[in-house]
Amino acid sequence: MGEVDDPRSPLLESTSSNGALEAPLKRTGTQWTAVAHIITGVIGAGVLSLAWSTAQLGWVLGPVCILCFAGITVISTFLLCDCYKYPDPEYGTIRNRSYMEAVKLYLGEKQQWICGVFAHESLYGCGIAYTITAAASVRAILKSNCYHREGHDAPCVYGDSVYMLLFGLVQIAMSQIPDFHNMGWLSVTAAVMSLSYSLIGLGLGLAKVIENGTIKGTITGVSASSIFDKLLLAFEALGDIAFAYPYSIIVFEIQDTLKSPSPENQTMKKASLYAVIITTIFYLCCGCFGYAAFGDSTPGNLLTGFGFYEPYWLVDLANACIVLHLVGGYQIFSQPVFATVERWFVYKFPDSGFVNRYYSCKLPMLPAFQLNLCRVVFRMAYVASTTALAMLFPYFNSVLGVLGALNFWPLGIYFPVEMYFKQKKVRAWSREWIFYRSFSCFCLLITIVGFIGSVGELVIDELS
Repeated sequence: MGEVDDPRSPLLESTSSNGALEAPLKRTGTQWTAVAHIITGVIGAGVLSLAWSTAQLGWVLGPVCILCFAGITVISTFLLCDCYKYPDPEYGTIRNRSYMEAVKLYLGEKQQWICGVFAHESLYGCGIAYTITAAASVRAILKSNCYHREGHDAPCVYGDSVYMLLFGLVQIAMSQIPDFHNMGWLSVTAAVMSLSYSLIGLGLGLAKVIENGTIKGTITGVSASSIFDKLLLAFEALGDIAFAYPYSIIVFEIQDTLKSPSPENQTMKKASLYAVIITTIFYLCCGCFGYAAFGDSTPGNLLTGFGFYEPYWLVDLANACIVLHLVGGYQIFSQPVFATVERWFVYKFPDSGFVNRYYSCKLPMLPAFQLNLCRVVFRMAYVASTTALAMLFPYFNSVLGVLGALNFWPLGIYFPVEMYFKQKKVRAWSREWIFYRSFSCFCLLITIVGFIGSVGELVIDELS
């Protein structure tokens, strides 16, 4: 049995934008559905760039950085898990259903506004990155079949724009899913797809290493024409790894689906640990085997850069799995934006029929559902804008690096640490305070260098 909220309790009042009573919410999520949600949100476009990132950093720094980011992600997520309920992490009477609500509760409205800029930019940016990646995978399927028919030297050239538009159309339909509580099936499907293409990429990389009969690559990574260029590429690689890991922005939405007992924070911590271990194993294997297979020629996107030509059907299958996963991943990162904006509309226009009226609809072979015109219009405009920007800046590694570096510290480190301090009432200059302050400063440095490198490469890509 799932847990049902009493609509009169402060649990829902704390999250309702207009103070109105909401319908009781039945929570049926488990540790394993949470693992599926996390894997769906984490293993996405980022995994495909890890071989390239490892190549830029070399055989020592590449794997070490992946492991460091895994540890950082676990620490920051554990801090957030204890901030879901207030004032006590297990028995608190107020739930924070979103990252923004938690920041407002613990740190105040001013910090909430600052957080909102980064949070929504992060989620919106993921939509852009996923659109770029999905289009690249569709194009890779067509190129793979073309190379199989015409030979590896054939001029198989396909554009991106049409496939970005097609992905956008699919997302317009998928975006009508009301919220996270209706997405369990989508997350499980997307998680299976993510594991599938990660395993295929791992297998192809291993097969390539065996075929080569040697492990390519060097301790220092890919050489560059100057120290400045090498630093830019290394910094961009840090940004790409930073993009691949953190999922702090969706922790509260996932935790809010969990039933109790056991306490939600304990269940979420276990789910997060299992999910990060699974993703780290895949990340290390994909990054290291990809670099071992191609060395200095490692492509920016492991499965679309055409290091692999055969078996063509397996390359096609991997890219099909990527597309299916990104359909779900796009929704995982878009639903929090939809929820925030639509709650604001309800608060701002309480008497508007366009905003508040629902219509019952029934389509052939589908269950009946509730249609809201404001939801349809806003979500269509949102998807259209991410698609347009993806078409303007279709630079896979640079876009991922900018997004990863820009959001890594504020969303993944600063706000979780500050909220944890408030939750636990950590004293200034205590051992715990010094540890987490040092941890935050170290991660800020990573964000700065990653952002510099990624923006530099994005400018170079655009100018060229």
